[in-house]
This record gives sequence, C-alpha cells and structure tokens, in this order.
Amino acid sequence: MEHSVVEGSAAERVGAAREQPDGAKRRQILDGARRVFLDHGFDGASMGEIAKAAGVSKGTLYVYFDSKEALFEALTISEKSDLAEALFLLDEQDADVAGALGRLGASYLRAMMRPDHISSVRMVIGTADKFPRFGQAFYDAGPQKGVDRLAAYLARQAQAGRLVLTRPELAAEQFLNLCAAGLLKRLLFAKDRTFDDAVLDQNVEAAVAVFLAAYAAPRPKAERA
Repeated sequence: MEHSVVEGSAAERVGAAREQPDGAKRRQILDGARRVFLDHGFDGASMGEIAKAAGVSKGTLYVYFDSKEALFEALTISEKSDLAEALFLLDEQDADVAGALGRLGASYLRAMMRPDHISSVRMVIGTADKFPRFGQAFYDAGPQKGVDRLAAYLARQAQAGRLVLTRPELAAEQFLNLCAAGLLKRLLFAKDRTFDDAVLDQNVEAAVAVFLAAYAAPRPKAERA
C-alpha cells in the first residue's frame, strides 16, 4: 500500500534506515526516487517507477521504505541535511566576519539557485497541505540547520565584540534572506530561469554590507582616525 501512515518521527525513521548495512543500496534507491519525483511530482510517482529507476526490485524497495511517503520524506531529509552540512562550515574563531559571510553567502546562493533545488522546493511546497510533515522535515533538515549553524557563528562574534546583536537566530535568518532577496522568488515563480554569477555576487556583496551596517560593532575612535 503506497499511502500507508508511517509511525515514528522522521528522524527515527531516517536514522534507522542509515543504520542498515547496505548504505550503497539505500543511496541507489534514493537517487532513483529523486529522478522520478522530479520528473513526475509526488502524486504522479509510483513505487514501481521508482524501483525501475533505481534498478531494484519492488520487493527490495519495500525492504528499505515501506511507503512512498516514507521514501519521499527520507529523500527530503537526506538531501537537505547533506546540503546544510556542506554549506554551513563556519569556523567560530574566524575573526574576518565580512569574509566568512561573503564566502557562505556565495556558496549558499549558488546552491539555492540550482534548477534541481528550485524544483525540489516547489515539490515539497506542493505536498505540504496534504502532508505537513514533509514541509516540516524539509525545513528542519535544511533551512533550520543552516540558520542554527550561522547563528552559533554570529553569537561567537558578538561575544568577541565584533558584532552587536541580541538575537543571533534572527540575524542569521536576515542575512540569508538578504542574500536571496529579489532572486529566489523570481525563480520559484518561473519569472526567471537563471542568473549570472555576477548577479549572485552583487547580491551577496550587498547582503554583507547591509548586515554589517546593522550589526557590526563600532570601531574605537583611534581606529577611525
């Protein structure tokens, strides 16, 4: 039954799957599922098509994922978690706040603007009314994890006296939103299909400037002289 209710939290289900010895087989299935979901959407995809795309039997597919919902949720969590892990590599001891934010902003924006990522976001939003947990899992595994990591870096810089802020998580959200301002929505609604690297770089440069104008600690008078 492809639409059965899956018990347990998303984290528990994904954790259990990751503990299985055949991690390569699981990745093979997720790769096949990703192609089918992107081509047909959640409602249009079937477990039979996913098994075929993954090069496994339907029986093998059900050993790893007992429903299409469980597979979609696992794919969502895996992809967003991996992306957050790769992008938000921040050294809390890095005193060059402008440089750290600029590098993060550039890699973040390029990842967010990828056509496959835009398609994934649209697909998750499209399922969120019927399956709210898909949206929740998507957000917790990706955006929230990224915000948490950036907030930890910003809090450390505030403690070191380089920034003046009292709500690191809000500041992290603001910076990421500044990076995507005027671009992400245009892609989500298909107003534009892509942007040149120069446009992305300009957005990040402006985001860093606005962020530091709001939160950078005033320099001592001796440094300004």
